[in-house]
Amino acid sequence: MVMLKRSLGNIMLGLLTVLGAFLLSSSVKAGDVYQPTDEYCLSCHADPDLSITLPSGETLSLFVDPEMHGVSVHTDAGIECHACHTDINSHPHPEMQYTSTRELSRNYYLACRQCHAINYEKTLDSMHAQIAEEGNLDAPVCTDCHSAHYVQEPDNPRSLISETCGQCHAEINETYIQSVHGGDLIKDENPDVPVCTDCHGVHNIQDPRTAQFHVATPELCADCHADEDLMNKYGLSSDVYDIYDLSWHGVDVSVYKARWPTIWHESAVCTDCHGVHNILSTHDPESMVNPENLLGTCQQCHEDVGPNWTEAWTGHHEISLERTPYLFYVNNFYKTFTYLVLGLSVVYVVLQIIRNTVNRARRSMR
Repeated sequence: MVMLKRSLGNIMLGLLTVLGAFLLSSSVKAGDVYQPTDEYCLSCHADPDLSITLPSGETLSLFVDPEMHGVSVHTDAGIECHACHTDINSHPHPEMQYTSTRELSRNYYLACRQCHAINYEKTLDSMHAQIAEEGNLDAPVCTDCHSAHYVQEPDNPRSLISETCGQCHAEINETYIQSVHGGDLIKDENPDVPVCTDCHGVHNIQDPRTAQFHVATPELCADCHADEDLMNKYGLSSDVYDIYDLSWHGVDVSVYKARWPTIWHESAVCTDCHGVHNILSTHDPESMVNPENLLGTCQQCHEDVGPNWTEAWTGHHEISLERTPYLFYVNNFYKTFTYLVLGLSVVYVVLQIIRNTVNRARRSMR
């Protein structure tokens, strides 16, 4: 009796196996390769303890959090595991070919270019790609910033951008958090303040130490600080760029940018005076342009200047009677004098033309 039951069980198991194979084969066209669904993959990869040891001795976790994976933008778009894991289409999986976790990530991230070709092309000219070519394989790739299985909108929340960059640039990020820009971002998720990618770019990040980046800095800052509506919102002047552009520093930078953009020069741009990641309000005692610190900031370039140097500087302000009365009167005198001289010159030229015309007419009548 026991033998009969066991035989019947084996028969039923065989029938179920054949039926399953038939259904599987009928679910795909001839020549197709069966691709398991996300649910099928997660039946194993939802195990937090699932991992393998690579030849490098590193332990590679194979765990994928189903909840986080479920809210990924890829999952929402219907993109399943096999879209990226094109080398895995059956179980058991083929033997892992990578010797370290870094080698694995640097090979698998290439799958991103299948859908994001334009952004991928941009990364090839970036600072990150350059240092990778020089042998630094820790240079970030797509999945280092966007993750692999839990891809979210990159600015949700906005502070996530600086946190992501801070994974490699921790010291810079800490300085940024203390700045007037970073402070508002972390505290209030202020959408108006710049984050790393606003200044450095996203996928085509360039070397900020180059002459080209240096001369482009004023216009970069002007993206926000010349926006009248945005500056009015915070009680700031939107004329700072125009005034800087007419200053000696601004004119010098404009000439170099137009004629010698690849030659480094020392004319001051915004970041030379205000700082880079450590920009603070002018009222902050630690600010580089606080009145108490301004002379020291100027002396970075103008080593021999005395204490009266900064008093002669009008800052990024129009000359006005209220702020700079002496300069206001001198400026207006020269404006008036210039127009007067030009006006008298025009009158003189007109009178000379009339005189010559009259003399010519008289000679012709003789």
